[in-house]
Amino acid sequence: MNRNQFSLLLFLVVVLGLAGLMVYNRQNAAGRSGDAALGKKLLPNLPLNDIAHIALKQGTNQLNLAKKDGTWRVRERNDYPANYSEISDFLIKAKDLKIVQNEQVGPSQLGRLELVPGQGTNAALEVAFKDQSDKTIQSLLLGKKHMQKAKTPSPYGDQGENGWPDGRYVKVGSSDSVAVISDALSNIEPKPEQWLNKDFVKVEKVRSVAVAFPQETNSWKLSRETESGEWKLADAKPAEQLDSTKTASVSNPLSSPSFSDVDTVSKPEQLGLDKPTLVTLDTFDNFTYTLKVGQKTNDNYPLMVAVGAQLPKERAPAKDEKQEDKDKLDKQFKEQQKKLEEKFAQEQAFQNWTYLVSSWTLDPLLKNRSQLLVEKKEEPKKDEGKKEDKPAASIIEPPKAAVAGASGAK
Repeated sequence: MNRNQFSLLLFLVVVLGLAGLMVYNRQNAAGRSGDAALGKKLLPNLPLNDIAHIALKQGTNQLNLAKKDGTWRVRERNDYPANYSEISDFLIKAKDLKIVQNEQVGPSQLGRLELVPGQGTNAALEVAFKDQSDKTIQSLLLGKKHMQKAKTPSPYGDQGENGWPDGRYVKVGSSDSVAVISDALSNIEPKPEQWLNKDFVKVEKVRSVAVAFPQETNSWKLSRETESGEWKLADAKPAEQLDSTKTASVSNPLSSPSFSDVDTVSKPEQLGLDKPTLVTLDTFDNFTYTLKVGQKTNDNYPLMVAVGAQLPKERAPAKDEKQEDKDKLDKQFKEQQKKLEEKFAQEQAFQNWTYLVSSWTLDPLLKNRSQLLVEKKEEPKKDEGKKEDKPAASIIEPPKAAVAGASGAK
């Protein structure tokens, strides 16, 4: 090897060494940067008070939660009120998310971690926090859930091998780094029905229940004079007797109801609401609830509700009522009427929607007239009691010897 060749070889060694040193330093810097991010908040500067719109998108599924007239609403359900507590919890949780792992991942690896936006099979869940002018404040991709594997096999099959979600891969904005957070955010999905405010009418102190079926013979009406009184069947025929065990299920109908979803697409005739079953509930507080119930589908009934009330303005004093008693009772009356007026105003807001209500909520009210009555026992026929059992005729065979003798005689 001559001097020139040696010099060239030495130069190449130096260049390669410097390049390796640069790569090493860069990796160390990235590692130190990643380590420095551990334990820190993922979205430290998320301005919660400025957020007025949350957009969720995954594949073809979309959800928009937006403030309107000071109330959070679900756009995909014609601006039906959203569950504010769920939204508030999500926003607070988003601001407090902490990084437990930070990785530098190439574009080719994003699909494996389900961090690619779009409509692919494993598309990321895209989250956008927007302000009142619909400008994006912060965006986030939620990817594959991070699984914690069990140290010992599970006795319930392969659950122990797969583990359970203890975090999630996320990507913030246009950042190249992928982080793992300690919360799987399993309940964050672009499903409108999950974000609805499920508060509903609450029927209390029922005085009468009337159910009018399309087939009139199945219709009925029950009423009682006091809250603890006995139910009576209107227009009862001589042979009709109410079964108290069967009427117990209608004593407190819709006392704490809810609904599964709100239907904003179907026409009334598609839901059977053009020829509905009508349920009328009158209460001792002078509220009247009129329910239109359609045809059951997938364990849900379509339901429309109208609320009316005739609230007295003044209390009728008792005879010989003392002034001190009058003042006390008048105060109680005004406080109670104020509560009822607020309840009436709140429940009237439910009149503009068609709800999907579970069958177990409405089935107790939708019994046919015959299902509320004491079952008739079949009486035995008059002749059946007089008949005597006659013993069956016995056939006695002659002994074999006698039969043989008779054959010989022939």
